[in-house]
Amino acid sequence: MRIPRIFCPEPLAGRDTVELDESASRHLVKVLRLAPGRSLVLFDGTGGEYSAELLETGKRARARVLEYFPEDRQSPLALTLAIGISRGDRFDWVVQKATELGVARIQPLFTERCEVKLSGERLQKKLGHWRQIATSACEQCARNRVPEIAEPCKLAQFLQRPAVAEEDSLKLVLHHRTDIQLRELEQARGRPQSALLLVGPEGGLSQVEIDAALAQSFVPLRLGPRVLRTETAPVVALSVLQFQWGDL
Repeated sequence: MRIPRIFCPEPLAGRDTVELDESASRHLVKVLRLAPGRSLVLFDGTGGEYSAELLETGKRARARVLEYFPEDRQSPLALTLAIGISRGDRFDWVVQKATELGVARIQPLFTERCEVKLSGERLQKKLGHWRQIATSACEQCARNRVPEIAEPCKLAQFLQRPAVAEEDSLKLVLHHRTDIQLRELEQARGRPQSALLLVGPEGGLSQVEIDAALAQSFVPLRLGPRVLRTETAPVVALSVLQFQWGDL
């Protein structure tokens, strides 16, 4: 049986034992039916992981923290995905797969063609839901750093942020009407250390939004002759970038 990996929101360094939260405890006891003495792997999001032993089961299980292992498993290419929020569970799927593919940060965006309306308590609840999806994906795929899921904002606000406007990394906006492909970018720019990928929601980005991105030094990128869905495009693009300059 595979050793379960559990995220702990509190720092593990220097701890002898740790009390797991109710969700993790329920998964270990009710779903996996583990008994005291079983091995676990714990990580706190700061890099590295700890071997551990389950001490007590119940509503709040407890584990003994054992040896530290420094495996980080972070991609050498720092990837940020800025993407329009899509309907239903499509965005959930994007968060999960982007996490598995090693993205460092996800910026949900409200765009002209975005049909999802979120604000106040509902927005915060959805943000917490996405962060939990990213955490669960890290537990599954053996990542030891949980990607940041930023507070959703309007695309125009995002593009005007100093960190975006002055970003010296490779900035790409998916645009199926351009002729530029990834192989041309590598020849012109060399190997980047970081990349920012901008993807639209259902219906894509408007021409005004694409022009605004181009004005901030984004480069239009075409993934091929076929138009990909909003949940397919980022997975394909991130996979290609990781293969080209990351760790795939």
